[in-house]
Amino acid sequence: MVYFVLTGLYSFYLNKTQTKGAIFECSPITKMVTNHSETVAEWFGYDIYTDQNYQELSLMFMVNEKYVVKIVEGCTSISVMILFLAFIIAFTGSLKHTVIFGFVGLVLIYLTNIFRIVTLSLIIYHYPKYQDVLHSVFFPAAIYGMVFLLWIIWVNKYALINKKVNE
Repeated sequence: MVYFVLTGLYSFYLNKTQTKGAIFECSPITKMVTNHSETVAEWFGYDIYTDQNYQELSLMFMVNEKYVVKIVEGCTSISVMILFLAFIIAFTGSLKHTVIFGFVGLVLIYLTNIFRIVTLSLIIYHYPKYQDVLHSVFFPAAIYGMVFLLWIIWVNKYALINKKVNE
């Protein structure tokens, strides 16, 4: 139920904040993720430029004046965060642990996602022929691997279901 409510709220948000038509504009969350990725990539000494692609619902991510990747809503990891939260609420723990672990988990997923975008962009900049395998296999494994690890920690340390079984 939590998953469906959060997904519905997020869909409503996207419908209100994205513009599709003669000119496209991404949601503020997509812009924020892109801006944070830009900042982190610049830490590695690259000249990064990002801008709205007015031809489609994406942001252009350019490395040293080369258009490398497009960042779309699916790159924000919000859907993964919703799935994470739904899981820890479904396998409930104490309110205190749920709030703290939920917050820390969301931050870790967000940071993992930013570094995933940056790493993917920089590798594609240097090795464009590996784009398909990196984008479709390796990098989803990174973000979903982080979520799976957090779920394992949650169930083994904080979920009340584990305590009921062991008592």
